[in-house]
Amino acid sequence: MKKITLYILAAFVLGACQKVGVAVTTELTPQVFPQNNQQFIEASGPPYAALRGNFSLDYWFMQTLSTDEAILPARGGNWYDPSNGYNNLHYHNWGPANGWTNSCWSWLSTVIGATNQALSILGTTEPDSLSYKKSNLAELKIVRDMAYFFQMDLYGNIPLDTTYGDFTPKVNTPRAQVFAWLEGDIKAQLPYLSTAAGTLMYGRANKYTAYALLAKMYLNAEYYTGTARYNDCVAACDSIIDAGNGVQYALQPRSTYLQMFYPTNGPTTQTEFIFAIPYDPSAIAYPGTNGFMYHARYDLDRTLGIKYGYAGGTPGSVVDPIVGQAYPGTGLIATSPSGPESTLPSFYAYFSDTNDIRNGQWLTGLQYNKDGTPLMVKTTKGGAQGYDATYTGTDAGATYYYQLNLTPDVYFRTNPASGANPALFDLGNDHIAWNMGYRNIKFLADYTNPSNRNQNNDVPVFRYADVLLEKAEAILRGATPTQGQTALSLVNAVRAARTTSAAWGSLTLDSVYNERCREMTWETWHRNDMIRFGKYEGAWGFKTDADPNHRIYPIPNTALLLDPALTQNPGY
Repeated sequence: MKKITLYILAAFVLGACQKVGVAVTTELTPQVFPQNNQQFIEASGPPYAALRGNFSLDYWFMQTLSTDEAILPARGGNWYDPSNGYNNLHYHNWGPANGWTNSCWSWLSTVIGATNQALSILGTTEPDSLSYKKSNLAELKIVRDMAYFFQMDLYGNIPLDTTYGDFTPKVNTPRAQVFAWLEGDIKAQLPYLSTAAGTLMYGRANKYTAYALLAKMYLNAEYYTGTARYNDCVAACDSIIDAGNGVQYALQPRSTYLQMFYPTNGPTTQTEFIFAIPYDPSAIAYPGTNGFMYHARYDLDRTLGIKYGYAGGTPGSVVDPIVGQAYPGTGLIATSPSGPESTLPSFYAYFSDTNDIRNGQWLTGLQYNKDGTPLMVKTTKGGAQGYDATYTGTDAGATYYYQLNLTPDVYFRTNPASGANPALFDLGNDHIAWNMGYRNIKFLADYTNPSNRNQNNDVPVFRYADVLLEKAEAILRGATPTQGQTALSLVNAVRAARTTSAAWGSLTLDSVYNERCREMTWETWHRNDMIRFGKYEGAWGFKTDADPNHRIYPIPNTALLLDPALTQNPGY
């Protein structure tokens, strides 16, 4: 069970009833529930449950696999999915039928709809003058504002719909107008939002969540609207930096940086999460929701399950990865890591400081068991699923042991015996293919969960280190320095909490970008950064597309069908 249970995530049925053949003596209606602050919090669950749903899967894919940060190729046909198109995300050749563009649009529309419903129902309860009612309604509006920001960032011109039950077609609102509406709505909530942090508000939107959202908007305002807002970005960052004179938020020290993202994380184990999404693999804690938080399923090489205590990481019947384990059976069971995802060498190159604790989020090169012994793999020298399918020696089918070795390059091979097929984004099905690419374990496999592949790791949306880097970047782009802080001092403050290497003596926009790559890896902000720094049209991996129209995704076909007033984005 997660260390903190926030909401009652049951069906939101205030005012609903159904004939069941027996007399109903009580029912939850807006007249009787909620009637106090705690009941308002409990009734606010559905928008948060909806937000939690697809953030760490579909949204992560859209924001990350479309950059040089990560790649998810097919390996022997595994993970080749033309309907969703991991390859399309990499190549930037997606279209309005792409599965991820559809699922993210639907997810964000669901968050917005669930919030509109909650606001509509809760707005009819209790007198409007009650401070806790104002605070809780403002909190929910910030959840809706986050969803609108994500949708605006992904899709550009989007429909605005804030009225529950209004099903009339909505036209695309120009992105600059969405920006202005969002800014106004966020600012309108500030007087009513809680200034509490820590356990009390963990996983809930407080005043500093609103300021963090404004800071993101202002930092990207020139791209979104054509007008730079860097001084406003600095002001929003300062509102967080000033919070409780540093009592509310602070940089996590180098000694516990990696643990900040572990499955045991939460409000008592870190000081940086301004707004985080709590995940729990247990359906008891979050009834009716899945959460889709299983990074390790994609990130771990498939032979690493036993080492990392991954659910299913015990001997079973799929492969035989570990030599000398005192277990019956011949390999990992079907819920082992499936291992398709890795980074690209161009991104890993940012991690060149050997004294930087952030290097510890990567698995590279030769792998070892927890006791320091080599992690050995049992296979054959050749064959379609052996070590090297192109091997033609007479002992190709003989038993072969090798120490697991993750290699940096991700490349297509020309020998068809390996199963590689560039047309299908396929690297091959032998061990050479499966071991291509360095793997990220920032959100460490959940060794606390013995039953399934969902993880207990809470995922930050807004984090204090990000705020400091945003302020530094805004100053470097022309904002007026404040509080005696310079762009250089802010970046050096982050670096001092991450590396024992000497402080920097100078700073450029490129060095800020590089630092953001190191600090914010795997946290869904890299696409946002690449666009702002003018790097999204570059070439990496197998991608050569340079069409600036692809800075935003197409409006999905399903959305166009449901709302005929929408128009497709340029270039699609």
